[in-house]
Amino acid sequence: MKSANNLTKYSLRSWVLVLALAPTVLVGILLGSYFTINRFYELEETLIAQGRSIVEPLAIASEFGLLADNREVTKRLLSASQLSNSALIRSIAIFDVQNHLFVTSHYHKDFESMRYKQALESLNPDEFETLDDSLIIRMPIVSNTGKTGINLFAQLAPGITNTATPSSQAIPDSSMENKEGQQLLGYIAILLNKENALLEQHRAAIAAFVIVLIGVQFNLFFTFRLVKHVNFPITEMVRVVAKIREGKLDARLDGNLIGELDLLKRGINAMAGSLSEYHDEMQQNIDQATFELRETLEQIEIQNVELDLAKKRAQEASQIKSEFLANMSHELRTPLNGVIGFARQLIKTPLHASQLDYIKTIERSASNLLGIINDILDFSKLEAGKMELEKMPFSLRETVAETITIIAPSAQSKGLELVIDIDDNVPENVSGDAMRVNQIITNLVGNAIKFTDSGSVVFKIILVAETDDRVTLRCEVIDTGIGINESQQEYLFQAFGQADSSISRRFGGTGLGLVITKRLINKMGGQIGFTSSNEKGSNFWFILPLNLSQFQIGEVLPMDVLQGKSILLYEPRTLTRETLSRRLTSWQLSLTSLSKVAELIGTLANSNNHYDYAIISCHGFDSAQDLGLLLQQARAKVGSLILLHDCFEHETMVSQLRNSVDNLVITPISDYALARQLIYPPAKTLIIPELPKEQSYQRQSMTVLAVDDNPANLMLIDTLLQEVVTNVVTANRGEAAVELAQGQHFDLIFMDIQMPGIDGLAATKLIRQESMNRNTPIIAVTAHALAEEKESILNSGMDGYLPKPIDEKSLKAVIERWISKPKFTHFDLQTLNWELCLTQVNQKIDLALEMLKMLVKSLPETIAQIEQAFADQDQDKMLYTVHKLHGASLYCGVPNTQKLCHALESSLKKQTSILDLEPEILELLDELTKVESAANQVITQLSADINHDQ
Repeated sequence: MKSANNLTKYSLRSWVLVLALAPTVLVGILLGSYFTINRFYELEETLIAQGRSIVEPLAIASEFGLLADNREVTKRLLSASQLSNSALIRSIAIFDVQNHLFVTSHYHKDFESMRYKQALESLNPDEFETLDDSLIIRMPIVSNTGKTGINLFAQLAPGITNTATPSSQAIPDSSMENKEGQQLLGYIAILLNKENALLEQHRAAIAAFVIVLIGVQFNLFFTFRLVKHVNFPITEMVRVVAKIREGKLDARLDGNLIGELDLLKRGINAMAGSLSEYHDEMQQNIDQATFELRETLEQIEIQNVELDLAKKRAQEASQIKSEFLANMSHELRTPLNGVIGFARQLIKTPLHASQLDYIKTIERSASNLLGIINDILDFSKLEAGKMELEKMPFSLRETVAETITIIAPSAQSKGLELVIDIDDNVPENVSGDAMRVNQIITNLVGNAIKFTDSGSVVFKIILVAETDDRVTLRCEVIDTGIGINESQQEYLFQAFGQADSSISRRFGGTGLGLVITKRLINKMGGQIGFTSSNEKGSNFWFILPLNLSQFQIGEVLPMDVLQGKSILLYEPRTLTRETLSRRLTSWQLSLTSLSKVAELIGTLANSNNHYDYAIISCHGFDSAQDLGLLLQQARAKVGSLILLHDCFEHETMVSQLRNSVDNLVITPISDYALARQLIYPPAKTLIIPELPKEQSYQRQSMTVLAVDDNPANLMLIDTLLQEVVTNVVTANRGEAAVELAQGQHFDLIFMDIQMPGIDGLAATKLIRQESMNRNTPIIAVTAHALAEEKESILNSGMDGYLPKPIDEKSLKAVIERWISKPKFTHFDLQTLNWELCLTQVNQKIDLALEMLKMLVKSLPETIAQIEQAFADQDQDKMLYTVHKLHGASLYCGVPNTQKLCHALESSLKKQTSILDLEPEILELLDELTKVESAANQVITQLSADINHDQ
């Protein structure tokens, strides 16, 4: 038997580790980043504040030095300031109103970096500039006193002023004023050292990293404790049970476990011990019998008797073994049910999100183990002969309908046509074990649905023979699924076996369903068989003998009420339509059967047509709104209107269409259920008009396709898109996405990259090659959109990417961007991809447009050179021209041209003759013609857009 690890892709331990570590790491990174960045800004602001506290007093004090044109006093002032803050200040310089250097605190090799490059009138008091590891703060020096201040300064310090007339040197003839109207004398620039601030920033980053690392280590510690006490014991139990199934009866579980897990461990060990004892006892009996046979060869009659006795004892030992396994399997369910029950109770209590995920994972794992034990229990009971069949009267059609109703949602979720077809001559009141009949139908129909991806599943019952007290039925389950190879069909009804070992990995299951079904049918006195073709489907049939019941179980309906009444049936699905038609005709109704929407519209438009009943299927309509409009039209033409539905959400049907019909019926529907709806139609009720819904957000009127193989991710993106756009279509496989793209146009497609089968890149290429969405923007949804991978994503034909995890803001931004994005629909994206062109020039539109214009301008000359080199068979000229074109194509978003140039250049360098490369050269010339046409369209449209914006 396969190990339990093959039943699921990821183990319980992996899930626990991922769900425990991911939130901690994410929160730690976010908090660490926040506090680190906040610390960076605080240090930067502190440094600026320190510089301003130094430069503002210096600017005021330097006014008289500039007015008096006294450099010596001003230099002493600057030097003193620098000396008092030597660790912070590298240099101080004062520039006059002509932006000439007036004085500095000390010599500096390059004062140009401190000079203000713009007009002095625009200099603000809080002007600063960052330069490498330095910070430059500039402060304007304004005149607060004018010429009076100069004279006053000259009187107070006559020995300090220069001999020249101060006013004539310090104050220019043409005064300059700043924005506040103050007279500018110059400005002061201070060069601050940022090394200490940078050092503190690095220390803050390292501290944040260390704290996050410690948090992750603590989380790992507690997570491994949880794995040790819960996950490891369950894994060990699965391993030991697998060994016992393989016959290794010495396998045991060790260690002390918690709660019900310890009871489960004791039960498994007890079962293994008992099985080992019975096995040893049986072996001893066989050995004893063999020994006695060899000792008494001369006594043939005695030997035969003893041999028979030994054989009987061996058979009894085998019988005891099977009985014990059946009993112990039942006993194992008791503690396991406790685990599941308490897990479900714990789910109802207040829990953190991660704790809730852990409990749900444990509950699912325990439920899977319980399902395996249940199958083993049924199998053991059948082998031991302990399963007793009941003989109770039951209604056959109602039992079938109840059974199919339970498994119908799985068929509806896959879009399968599920049909119940019971012949009219099959009796309704029978006697037997209804529960086991239910189990047989569930196993066979459930398997058919499981192994069918598209098409139909039909369950048929045909009357084979009937006597006064007994009836023999032939039941068939026909599907259009994957089928079974002839070489694998012989293993189908073996215990713990399946047609292919890959089946258990792909679809799951223990392989006990069919063998239990076969033994149940055999025990009922019937037989089972099948016919199957690989990739065409299967037909499982079984003969079911039942007793006729003398009691009336089902409801007796007055079928004569329906005779002669008219009914309109619309059902585009062939099998369902044919089955319903046979039923309605057998009830002597006047039937009008339609299979197309156009036929239905025409029939309802005829004013002469009126029907007593109408049965309309929801299939064939593009939306629930279209269906609702037609139902409103049909309601005026019929007495009782029934809607068959399984193609829209149930909530949508109830909210939008319930008032348009007399009754909603989920398919498939049984004979008696349909007859009841016709004979006893529901009373007419007052139609309550829908209240207008509050519009909280104006959704975009567009249809979007979302593709993701992960159900959780697909549900998330579907939910987010439903809030942003009007129509959302989902697909869980690349194959389904390609199929949808071929039959329907979408305004935008979100495509997951990593998917089984056809991945996102391959699906995009198929959509670009042949579909109704060759030019639809396709956005890659991936967690691996790194810088080096963006180009490969865009090269595949995708137009952009949306990184995971997806949030509402980024999703809306992408949609808003592509709503107003220019769409080029007259050429293939492999010929010219504007998004790839932008990526290759770092999203600079002007540069990308210029590169494209240069390429278009050079194309005529390039084409002429290639044609001339081909005509002259000039290898060197051809290599030079192709190499030059290859270099130009690297920055213009022309994937096909780039690939062709690369291939041609490689072949020419290997001295491949031009004649051998003729197909590739002609293909390149043809591609250059396409590039020229596409590029002219892009240049024309984008140039017009740019001019309009300007």
